Amino acid sequence: MDTIFALSSGAPPAAIAVVRISGPQAGEALERLCGKLPRPREARLANLRAADGSLLDQALVLWFPGPKSETGEDCAELQLHGGRAIVEAVYKELNTINSLRLAQPGEFTRRAFANGQIDLLQVEGLADLVSAETELQRKTALGIAGGTLSRKVERWRERLLALSARVEAALDFADDDDVQVLDKQFTTDLLTLSDDLRLALHAPHAEVLREGYRVALAGPPNAGKSTLFNALCESEAAIITPIAGTTRDVLQRSVAISGVPFTLVDMAGLRDETADTIESIGIARARQEMAAADCVLWLGPEGEGPQGAWEIEARYDLEDHELKQAPAHRISAKSGFGMDELRHALVERASTVLPKAGELALGQRQRELIGAAAAALSWVGPVEDPLITAEHLRLARDAFDRLTGRAATEDMLDALFGRFCIGK
Repeated sequence: MDTIFALSSGAPPAAIAVVRISGPQAGEALERLCGKLPRPREARLANLRAADGSLLDQALVLWFPGPKSETGEDCAELQLHGGRAIVEAVYKELNTINSLRLAQPGEFTRRAFANGQIDLLQVEGLADLVSAETELQRKTALGIAGGTLSRKVERWRERLLALSARVEAALDFADDDDVQVLDKQFTTDLLTLSDDLRLALHAPHAEVLREGYRVALAGPPNAGKSTLFNALCESEAAIITPIAGTTRDVLQRSVAISGVPFTLVDMAGLRDETADTIESIGIARARQEMAAADCVLWLGPEGEGPQGAWEIEARYDLEDHELKQAPAHRISAKSGFGMDELRHALVERASTVLPKAGELALGQRQRELIGAAAAALSWVGPVEDPLITAEHLRLARDAFDRLTGRAATEDMLDALFGRFCIGK
C-alpha cells in the first residue's frame, strides 16, 4: 500500500502549515527528514533536511504508530512554517521517497474508515463538519461525527440481533420443551423497535441544515427586493438602480442570522409581459425559485403573491410606498425600520424545520435506510411464519449494515469521500 501525504491545514501563506503522512513508510519518511523518530505522541522540535543535507525547515514533528492513530496506520505530522516555498520543498523531498505520493481528496478519512477507526455515519458527519458555516451546522455535524447517531444505530442493531436469535431458536429447537415459539413479548419488542425507527424518521432533514432555510424575495420590478436582499445579506450583493428589470437572473447568498443558516434568493421582478428575451428567462426562473423556496417574502400588491407567502410592506420610510392592510411585516430596508423583527421572525420559522441544538438531522441516505429497516419490520405479523419473519429481520439488519458502512458499494464510497478536501 502507498504511503500518502498532504497539507491538512489552510493554504499557505500562513503561520503554520501542517503536513500529514499516513501509511507503512510514514516512519521511514519522518526518520529520513529529521534523523530519528520522536517518542510516540510527543511533539519534538527538529531540523528537517533534504537528502543532500540542506536544511528544509525547523519544525515540530509528531509520530503516531498504528493502529492508535487517526487513520489506523502509522502516521507522522510535520508542523512547518507556513510559507509556500517551505511546503513545496518538503513536498519535493517526500516525493523522492519510494511508495510516497500526494493523497487524493478524502483519502485520509477513507483509510480511517477502511481500518475501522470510524464508520460511515461518522464520515458523513465529518464531511458536514468540514463544510459547516454556522454554529447550528457545527453542533449538529459534531454530534454525528462524534458517533451519536452511530451509537443509536448500534443499539437498534443489537435489539434486532436479539430478536433474530429468538427466531432462530424457534426454528432450530421448535420441538425442544425448553425453547418457546414466538410469543406476544416477541411481537411487543418488535413493534417497539419499529416504532422507534419511525419516530427517528421525524428528525429534521440534514439537507435543509446543510443548504440553509431557503427564503425567496419576490414581487414586481422595483418593489425593493434587491434593497431588502442586500440588507439581509449585510452587503451590496445585488445591483440597485431605479431602472425596472435591473435584476434579471437569480442571485443566491448563504448567510447566518443568529447562528441559523439561510439561503437568500433575489430574482427578476415578476410582470406579465416583457419584450426583453433575457428578462423573460429571468421571470421564468423566478417562478421556479418561488416554488422551491421554504418561505417567500412577497413585496408586490397584497394578495397577489403565492399561497403561504409573507406579505411585506416595503419602503415604509417613503410616503408614497404601497400600503397593505394586513402585512406580516412593515419594513424599510434602507433605514432599518422593522428589520430586526423580520430577522427574528425568519429565525423562528426556520427553527421549526431545523434541528435544535444537540438534536440529530438525517440526510437522504440515512432516512432511506432507516425507512427500509422500519418497512421490513412492518411486514412481520403476530402469527407470521418464522422463516418469513427471519427474512424480514435479515433485511432490516442489512439496512443497518449499509447505514454504518458494514456493507457499502464502491460507487457510494467514491461519491462520499469526494466531498472532502485533499488533506482530510
